[in-house]
Amino acid sequence: MSVLNERAIIDIIISNLGLRGNNKRRDDDVSTVSLRNMKRMKSLIIKCDMLVESTDVPPGMYPWQIARKSISACVSDLSAKGIKPHVSLISVGIPKKYSKTEIEDLAKGFQIASKEFGVKIVGGDTNESKELIIDCSMIGFSEDCASGLPGRNGAKPGDLVVVSGEFGYTSSGLKILTKNAKAYGEFKNNAISSVMKPKPAQKFGISLAKYFSASMDSSDGLSISLYELARQSNVNFLIDNIPSAKGVCNFARNNHLDYKRLIFCGGEEYEIVGTSAPANLKKAKATARRLKLKLFIIGKVEKGEGKVYLLDRKTGKRVQLKDMGYVHLNHRRKSG
Repeated sequence: MSVLNERAIIDIIISNLGLRGNNKRRDDDVSTVSLRNMKRMKSLIIKCDMLVESTDVPPGMYPWQIARKSISACVSDLSAKGIKPHVSLISVGIPKKYSKTEIEDLAKGFQIASKEFGVKIVGGDTNESKELIIDCSMIGFSEDCASGLPGRNGAKPGDLVVVSGEFGYTSSGLKILTKNAKAYGEFKNNAISSVMKPKPAQKFGISLAKYFSASMDSSDGLSISLYELARQSNVNFLIDNIPSAKGVCNFARNNHLDYKRLIFCGGEEYEIVGTSAPANLKKAKATARRLKLKLFIIGKVEKGEGKVYLLDRKTGKRVQLKDMGYVHLNHRRKSG
C-alpha cells in the first residue's frame, strides 16, 4: 500500500474513531469488551457481512458512504431479530491506489455509522487487496435464549405478513445511477439517497421483532425474503397490498420498466419483513403508534408449501410471484 503501510492506515482509522487512549488494549493483538453490564443477558448474537467493491458499490459512492453501508448491512440483520449491536470488528482490504484522503474518508464513514447505530468499533485488521473489501463482524446480546428470537421458520397459517417500509426506491436509484433512467425532483433525490445512504429499520426491529413469529431483512430483495420465510416455514404467503414507494409506478412507466420488479426484486432496501399472529400484531401496532413507527400489513400466511402469490383485488385472481432478487455467485440482479 505504497507510503501508507498497514501501520499508517491503522493509525488513521484509530485516530478518526477516537479510540486512541480510551483503552490500553485498543491497539493490541486482541480487543477486549467489558461484560459488567451484561448480567441479564442469556445469548450472544453474532453477525458478519462482507462488502466487495465490484459487486456491492454503485458508481459515485464516496469512501465514507461505502464504510457506512458496510456497517448498515450488519445492523439490518441484527435489527430483524430485535437485537441492538454492541461492538463490531472490521477487517478492511485496501488497494494500493488509495490515498491518505480516501482512507481518512473511509474512517469517517465508520465513525458516522458507529454513532448513528450505537455500536462500538473495538478492533479489526487491514491488508492489501486488488479492490476495496470490508468485512464487518458485529455482536449483540439478548435477554432471551437464542430460541426466543424470531427465526425464518416460525410463520403459521393465520399470521399476517408485515414490512417496515415501502419498496422500490433503491432499485429505481440503481437504474438511475447505472442505466441513466430518467427521474426528476423529489423522487430522484429519494431514490439516489436510498442507494447512497441506506437506512436500516433499526428502531422498528428492536421495538417490534419480539411480536414476530418469523422475520428477516430485505437486503437481497423483497421477493427473496418472502420466499425464504415461506419455504422455511412450509407455508404460502398471499400478498394483497403491494408496498410501493411514492412515485415508483410513474418512474417505471416513464422508463418502460416493470414496476412490480422494482418493488419486489431490487434488493438492498434494508427493510424488515416479518409475520405476526393477529394478537401479537395488535400489540405491535400499538407500540408502533406510540413510537411513531410505520408498519405495513401486506398480506397473510396460508397453508402451503413455500410459495408466494399476489392477489389482484379487482379480479380476485392469484398470480405466483417470481422468486427473483440478488444472489451472490449467481451473478444475477433481475430487477427489470
